[in-house]
Amino acid sequence: MIYVGRIVCIGMTQDSRLCAAYRVSSRSFPNRRAVLREGRVSIIPKSGHESDVEKNPYIAYNCARVVCDGAVAVVTNGSQTDPIAEKIAAGMPPRDALALSLLALDYEHDQLNTPRICAVADKRTQSGWLAIVREDGLNVARMPLEPGRFRYVATYEENDLNSSQAGAFHPKTAQEACTLLLGEGVFAERANPVTAVAAMATRDGFDLAIQDVVEA
Repeated sequence: MIYVGRIVCIGMTQDSRLCAAYRVSSRSFPNRRAVLREGRVSIIPKSGHESDVEKNPYIAYNCARVVCDGAVAVVTNGSQTDPIAEKIAAGMPPRDALALSLLALDYEHDQLNTPRICAVADKRTQSGWLAIVREDGLNVARMPLEPGRFRYVATYEENDLNSSQAGAFHPKTAQEACTLLLGEGVFAERANPVTAVAAMATRDGFDLAIQDVVEA
């Protein structure tokens, strides 16, 4: 098992539907959960742990937004979700929205200089994007996708857009994509999962799903 921190991935189902997904992994702040709202998902502390945001302001945020009348899904590990989604909704191309927002916000200035990571699924062009800003650089790229495969990037260790960070994508639903990220395939070897979020393309837009780790 290795600890790579938060993870975002972009994948394509066997029938060529896009999926953007996010996994919270944490050693320091595991007491968080995902909350599904209209067109978005938020990460918040669990009941009784609200004061954690005083220790680290980066642990609560919107992590997923669906915009452009259901045509685009944005998932990230922080407060960059909203400006990226809003720029795309205003007509900016995903590449520019990702680059501009990440340059403006920079990496998280916590004890670990945690990178900001992002995935965008765009049904209008059938394209998927990954992006990351670290203290030593910024990467934004449209990923080469094919049916039944995914690509991912994490905040630590696997924190570059590397073709080796990939795997087989078998989910048919957003809920199944959450299950994959929490403990199947390559993700079974990535430690400290907390919760997962997925946006799966449907005929009418994107279906959002959440799944928290069940405590033993």
